[in-house]
Amino acid sequence: MAMASRKSLWLAALALAFSAFAGAGRADESDRPRIERPQIERPLGVVELFTSQGCTSCPPADVLFAEFAAREDIVALAYHVDYWDYLGWQDTLSRKENTERQYDYMRAFGTRSVYTPQAVINGRVHVNGASRGEVDGALARMARSGEGMRVAIKVSRTSDRVMIDAGDAGSGPSDAHVVIVYFDPPQTIKIGEGENTGRKMTYWNAVTGIQTAGMWHGKAQRYELPMSEITKKGGCAVLLQSVGKDGLPGPILGAAFIHKP
Repeated sequence: MAMASRKSLWLAALALAFSAFAGAGRADESDRPRIERPQIERPLGVVELFTSQGCTSCPPADVLFAEFAAREDIVALAYHVDYWDYLGWQDTLSRKENTERQYDYMRAFGTRSVYTPQAVINGRVHVNGASRGEVDGALARMARSGEGMRVAIKVSRTSDRVMIDAGDAGSGPSDAHVVIVYFDPPQTIKIGEGENTGRKMTYWNAVTGIQTAGMWHGKAQRYELPMSEITKKGGCAVLLQSVGKDGLPGPILGAAFIHKP
């Protein structure tokens, strides 16, 4: 009986030690960087739509944009501008900063005016945002010519931070800004006045803020963001965008969505 008791106590102690070891392993696992879902490190491209609830030509572009926003292989961002508000309806999603970004593209492209719906593809060209053929054609041409997403972007996270890993440049531009773009979740809005009076539209990925998180110089590099900044936003994307000496936006070299936990 005494031997049996000692054996039982020894087995119990062994089981407890194993349980503690296994628990420690799980705790360590929770702190390791992890990717939450299958991720495309080099998407087909980036579509930036400049649109307005007060523009009579924009609803077809907004509907087409919803299709691009639903795709994992395209980073689609909608910038609602404010210069059509005088037509009788103030765009509920418009921001002055969105209008400023469009004017920056205008100067970068050497054009004399802005318009809606305008789709900027990969930061390189602009097309009619309501034309599926023009948007698809620009994405396809750039993918073939090497003007697509050349730099891989991988996003992972721990319990308290998000890690953005930008890959090597290879050939071509080797300096870029790491740009974080925040956007709203899809929302349906009924337009009460102006040229689109009575329309009920669902708007996707409407941009609410843009910030530069760092610089990239052509070599693989990691950037970190606090998880708290991601969880309080509706959605988030990262753009690796070259910027000219004049401060104007240039080609987008890489992009990815930053998914919430």
